[in-house]
Amino acid sequence: MSNLLSNSASGTLGLLTDTEGGAARALQELERVYAGVVARNAGEIEFHQAVREVLFSLVPVVIRHPEILDAKVFERLCEPERQIIFRVPWQDDKGEVHINRGFRVEFNSSLGPYKGGLRFHPSLYLGIVKFLGFEQIFKNALTGMPIGGGKGGSDFNPKGRSDNEVMRFCQSFMTELYRHLGEYTDVPAGDIGVGGREIGYLFGQYKRISNRYESGVLTGKGLLWGGAQVRKEATGYGLVFFVQEMLAARGGSMDGQTVVVSGSGNVAIYAIEKAQQLGANVIACSDSNGYIVDEAGINLDVVKQIKEVDRLRLTAYVEHVPTARYVSDGSVWDVPCTVALPCATQNELDRSHAEALVRNGCKLVAEGANMPTTPDAIAFLQNAKVAFGPGKAANAGGVATSALEMQQNASRDSWTFEHSESRLSEIMTDIHSRCFQTAEKYGAPNNYVMGANIAGFEMVATAMMDLGLV
Repeated sequence: MSNLLSNSASGTLGLLTDTEGGAARALQELERVYAGVVARNAGEIEFHQAVREVLFSLVPVVIRHPEILDAKVFERLCEPERQIIFRVPWQDDKGEVHINRGFRVEFNSSLGPYKGGLRFHPSLYLGIVKFLGFEQIFKNALTGMPIGGGKGGSDFNPKGRSDNEVMRFCQSFMTELYRHLGEYTDVPAGDIGVGGREIGYLFGQYKRISNRYESGVLTGKGLLWGGAQVRKEATGYGLVFFVQEMLAARGGSMDGQTVVVSGSGNVAIYAIEKAQQLGANVIACSDSNGYIVDEAGINLDVVKQIKEVDRLRLTAYVEHVPTARYVSDGSVWDVPCTVALPCATQNELDRSHAEALVRNGCKLVAEGANMPTTPDAIAFLQNAKVAFGPGKAANAGGVATSALEMQQNASRDSWTFEHSESRLSEIMTDIHSRCFQTAEKYGAPNNYVMGANIAGFEMVATAMMDLGLV
């Protein structure tokens, strides 16, 4: 089955004149699969949303290849290979004991070891971990790297905690998680709430317990102990590289674009940096309390000092740049722009925000976060002919560079910043080409959602069929 789906003819939901019977069966079967997912995973609304978005973009594939229904590929794909939930006890600086919950969902290893970040955030629960892990399957496949999909984390909130408290939590977390990890098994990285500090504490505990200096077991490490150049910048840089390709496909470039970015964490900061390097004017970014608007262009040095060093809220920006304004109500998507980059969290950009963006002249939206745009907002943007880059393609730069870090660890090598950035750029260009060409092949030109979902699914489904019933 190594050529599964490779000879698919074009097809689309809107042009199924000769295959209406096949389309009806495909929709019926996918509805049945989706209903089963909802029943088996009650209350996990983010996971339901992610599964539905992928499944119903695959109707043209099912029409051409009904054998994947008989092989129960969708049912297997929607059920994680392993779900791990565990208790994380730890003590704060006052000696008080706290209990958090840890998660690792090892979703699919058909293409390689599980790969995906760890998120520390008080809102985290199993449904979010599963939605992230499910998305990670296709994102990782699109990179062309030999990595499967997984995700994990905890409902621990590192904000306001001392370094010692974060260290004690990470050590307790890794004391349970380490038994499930390995460079050929499962390789976590960072995500929201898990940066270089947390990765250091986690790796130190793994090394202590396992008695192995297994650099390839975690990515996002410090440069002195197995880390890779560009890893910190990778998701933001990769997002902008993808946007540059989207614009080039329409005869444009980043130069001269007016850009608005949501968030002010790692992804947002380095998306701003690369966009500015390519000639764009980034005029707004946000945090959970509000947003700043700086028509002269965001002063990135100030943002980095506030967020990466001082760990303050964005309100401090106007103290350093008095010509800027801080808005504590409303939405950052009310700020007129030509390019919008949601880089904060899931479902942050809804239909009303999409309407505001279109009304104010936005021509392109690309996701730096995971599933930050609601389904009805995506539909509105696509109907309004706004180019839309889904996160599983547009923000794949982080995991792609994590895979490059794994390569360097395996070969005991270290690459320069320039070489690593060049490799990242090549990978993002390839992802764009893969999504763009797949959408065209299936009769849906410029539909990056369909292109990304089908291209990623083709690769994973082929591997699953090749490996047998596992």
